[in-house]
Amino acid sequence: MSLDQAAVAGQSSSPPGASPVLVSSSADACAESASVAGGVSGAPPELVTLVPVSARRRSVPRWLRRTVGPVGLLVLWQVLSGTGVLHPDILASPGTIARTAGGLVSDGTLPSAMLVSVQRVLVGLVLGGIVGVALALASGLSRLGEDLVDATVQMLRSIPWVGVIPLFIIWLGIGEAPKIALIALGVAFHLYLNVYAGIRGVDAQLVEAGSSLGLGRWGLVRHVVLPGALPGAMTGLRYSLATAWLALVFGESVNADDGIGFLMNQAREFFRTDVIVVCLIVYALLGLLADFLVRTLERLLLQWRPTFTGQ
Repeated sequence: MSLDQAAVAGQSSSPPGASPVLVSSSADACAESASVAGGVSGAPPELVTLVPVSARRRSVPRWLRRTVGPVGLLVLWQVLSGTGVLHPDILASPGTIARTAGGLVSDGTLPSAMLVSVQRVLVGLVLGGIVGVALALASGLSRLGEDLVDATVQMLRSIPWVGVIPLFIIWLGIGEAPKIALIALGVAFHLYLNVYAGIRGVDAQLVEAGSSLGLGRWGLVRHVVLPGALPGAMTGLRYSLATAWLALVFGESVNADDGIGFLMNQAREFFRTDVIVVCLIVYALLGLLADFLVRTLERLLLQWRPTFTGQ
């Protein structure tokens, strides 16, 4: 049936007193919508196909986009040093720093210092991790443990851990012990907070489901609570590693005879900004490597958890 016939049929079937204008106008509207739909459907495919923005972004490799900022900063730094705007006594040029780093590596000074510093961080990380996780388990799994532990830890956490260096020197001397104790202290607090929050953040419905399946207390802890708290533990480990390197900087400034901090103290006395920057770069690279290892471990242990990775 054509549109004109539909309009006539509508007029004939309308009740007495109805306006035929309304019927014809609705028929015209249907014709107009049909013509628009036909025009869109008849358009060539190449005119209506849109290229997603994400596809255009993928044309440039992500690693190349991530290097634009650091490379641009190095170029600007070199230009300011080469034109004399940035004096060498204030900050050495990238070329000078690269030559200094090569010399420190070739004579074995930098590798030896890195080995000593990494050993201190590992020992402090293990000791602080054991203490922090043990306290978090005691406080997170038991209300009695929370009453006995959490208030004390929260009180001690509010004290700046760098401020206890004089006490550590009085108690432990000026050897390796105060440096490792300072690292362990900073690590323990971060792990405690994140593991405790991870345990208390486990969904109560999962615990009820485990109980209904016949799991006892330790079965719930092993199969429900600890896996649920693992994401928080991984986050705490990342924060702990960053704090460990920060504590190492302060610890190695206290009567150290080896390590990256010892090199920085020597360079400060002779105004060697190039050596200081080399040591800072080493600290940053070691911290970046540690974070990469933790993120790799996180991907292996948390494969069951789907996450948003960005668009």
